Amino acid sequence: MAIQGPIAIGFDQVFPHGCYVVGEVEPVKDFDASTGGRFVQARDKLTGEPVWQIAVMDADPTVKAAQKTVAVKILAPVQPVPPQSMPGLPFTPVEFTGMSVTPYVNGNGRLAYSIKVREMHAPRQLNQSAQSKASAGKDAA
Repeated sequence: MAIQGPIAIGFDQVFPHGCYVVGEVEPVKDFDASTGGRFVQARDKLTGEPVWQIAVMDADPTVKAAQKTVAVKILAPVQPVPPQSMPGLPFTPVEFTGMSVTPYVNGNGRLAYSIKVREMHAPRQLNQSAQSKASAGKDAA
């Protein structure tokens, strides 16, 4: 088979309704290298970069409650910082670029996907809306 390793995919294909930060960015533990009380951070097998993880909630209204929270792994040399929270919203909207998925069979014998990304940022639509409002305010002055 020609497909080997992670499969490149767009954010809108994975999260067509968007997603929200519901956890902190944390280093992923390398369970093989960590021993006793010594923590070793996982590194991506292809790039060698440190692997970080953040929990996000899928905004798709059709997803079952038990499946709404997803772990997204971020490949970055330093700990990524989530976008700033938005006033009036209970959760912080987030978007990812450089996404890939790796299918695997989980412990229950079901198909699952590991999601890896290169960057995390505020959603484009929110960025454009905020920039438009800032520009409109400058024009009025």
